[in-house]
Amino acid sequence: MRLAIKRRASCDQRPGPVEERARDMEKTRPQWGNPLQFVFACISYAVGLGNVWRFPYLCQMYGGGSFLVPYIIMLIVEGMPLLYLELAVGQRMRQGSIGAWRTISPYLSGVGVASVVVSFFLSMYYNVINAWGFWYLFHSFQVVYFTASMPYCVLIIYLVRGLTLHGATNGLMYMFTPKMEQLANPKAWINAATQIFFSLGLGFGSLIAFASYNEPSNDCQKHAVIVSIINSSTSIFASIVTFSIYGFKATFNYENCLNKVILLLTNSFDLEDGFLTASNLEEVKDYLASTYPNKYSEVFPHIRNCSLESELDTAVQGTGLAFIVYTEAIKNMEVSQLWSVLYFFMLLMLGIGSMLGNTAAILTPLTDSKVISSYLPKEAISGLVCLINCAVGMVFTMEAGNYWFDIFNDYAATLSLLLIVLVETIAVCYVYGLKRFESDLQAMTGRTLNWYWKVMWAFVSPLLIIGLFIFYLSDYILTGTLQYQAWDATQGQLVTKDYPPHALAVIGLLVASSTMCIPLVALGTFIRNRLKRGGSAPVA
Repeated sequence: MRLAIKRRASCDQRPGPVEERARDMEKTRPQWGNPLQFVFACISYAVGLGNVWRFPYLCQMYGGGSFLVPYIIMLIVEGMPLLYLELAVGQRMRQGSIGAWRTISPYLSGVGVASVVVSFFLSMYYNVINAWGFWYLFHSFQVVYFTASMPYCVLIIYLVRGLTLHGATNGLMYMFTPKMEQLANPKAWINAATQIFFSLGLGFGSLIAFASYNEPSNDCQKHAVIVSIINSSTSIFASIVTFSIYGFKATFNYENCLNKVILLLTNSFDLEDGFLTASNLEEVKDYLASTYPNKYSEVFPHIRNCSLESELDTAVQGTGLAFIVYTEAIKNMEVSQLWSVLYFFMLLMLGIGSMLGNTAAILTPLTDSKVISSYLPKEAISGLVCLINCAVGMVFTMEAGNYWFDIFNDYAATLSLLLIVLVETIAVCYVYGLKRFESDLQAMTGRTLNWYWKVMWAFVSPLLIIGLFIFYLSDYILTGTLQYQAWDATQGQLVTKDYPPHALAVIGLLVASSTMCIPLVALGTFIRNRLKRGGSAPVA
């Protein structure tokens, strides 16, 4: 009996295919110089343009402080656990996204392929933003201002400058004063969750690629928490800067509107200069309307309705926020070229940092592949990927480029990311096995896995993602069709339009080309294995 137990124990300790492959990769794989280098790479990738423009836009759309509540909750129950999961998978499997999931199960190779496809789509249009940053940066070099400061330095400079602007407090009060009715809005919670996905870069494969170059004993749990907190803190910090400038812009527009109304009424009714002010404007308007009704009715169509609240409520998404609202505010500052150079240099650094991480998500699985690397060296693979992205990216620089840019930006990595991360979580917890993964982490880091991570991975995070799926589908069914905003020159404003059939076909192709990789690769693996078994079967 003792002998049988001893022999069984020795069999259990024999390394399986996962352990053998990880051990082989460990011998040849390059590694980060030190853990700090890895952390900075993750921060550079995660902290990007979405922190500067998408988070402030969502914060403004959903009532300022009202959005911070679901955002922080989603960070705790979704962001940090899934970030830790991807870092741990990359560090344990020591491969890119395709190889890592194939090691867990050959049927899961499609998860890595889907991540590469999504990252490839992102690379197609993301560099266009960097090109815009270059264009605006070069046009900022007029009075000869230059800086080599990093994005955080620029944000600090902008914060100091923003807080000294007239009306900055109006923007900050708007940001931190919650509108409680927004907490009952399911879209606020959904957008908080998706912002966590985009901001941390979950599902793209970049984090797995970065972590695959770590020492096996690296404390990826600590790094996941650090990167998550720094990333979210940067979003809130950037929003403080943004809303201080929002406050300045809104106050400037509001006071400019009031001055035009005051000038119109002063000239129309021959009032004494200085008699009409912002404080007595409404009182005087009522007096003029009752005393001179005929003349006031003639002037009334030209009187604008000035409202500071409506100016603060005006939300501009994405590129409109980064390249229109900011520049509009910057041009009204003293020494505008200096602030322009600082701002667009910061955008450029953020864009390049994120783009390097996204490119790593594509290149690492390709260079890890023995089939591809046996025919092409790493430099050739990198050159071909960049060349293809550059060629396809030309589409976004044409006359209808912004139209296609919005389609890629809105749909190339939304439902796809949700499905990828959902399958990743299920694969680790229920295919590879949570207990097995827990023992792997303990062997690597020497630390027992906390109950918090296990509960989030096994139950909370996947259920939350499924809830997001249900919401997206129900929202699409209720809406009836996908819509976009376009500028109508005849009306002089943005109008909502339905996407035409050819655009809907492109959107469907973008979503399907990545998500379908998961079931198709699994099906292909199943068929290949059945054929192998059939070919090796003994002949009767």
